Amino acid sequence: MNLAENILDFHHYSLKVTDFRSTLKFYKALGFHEIHSWELPSFNLKKGMMLYNEKINCYIELFDKDAEIPTQGRKRNADEEFVENSILHICFTVENAEKAREEALKIGAKNLSDGVFEISLANDEKSVEVRNSLVYSPNGEVIEFLEKVSF
Repeated sequence: MNLAENILDFHHYSLKVTDFRSTLKFYKALGFHEIHSWELPSFNLKKGMMLYNEKINCYIELFDKDAEIPTQGRKRNADEEFVENSILHICFTVENAEKAREEALKIGAKNLSDGVFEISLANDEKSVEVRNSLVYSPNGEVIEFLEKVSF
């Protein structure tokens, strides 16, 4: 069995959060709920939590800001708002990208796009029209709200 045959499904994104309360509130407003929480002293983890959204069959795992969990990149310095790493954004399919952006801003997200982007993703064979909007979550990860599209 090769690696691709062994993979069954995508499971979760994992996030180290600076403000656990506001990040949890944000993801709860997106339809996620807590299904398990734990501590892991060997990794200096005071609070770990798995969230799940049944509607979209998606998990997000949260770790407190002091957790010493293996990660890409480096820790955020005290004077930095965000640090770029290899996970660029989390994308959710929505019916209306502008309404999703406006609602996210009401629950603590920070503006990243003024309104909706309308982008043509084209190659020599096909053009896919995309409508989306972007926000920073209260924790700083980029959230994309993408209207239904067929690739």
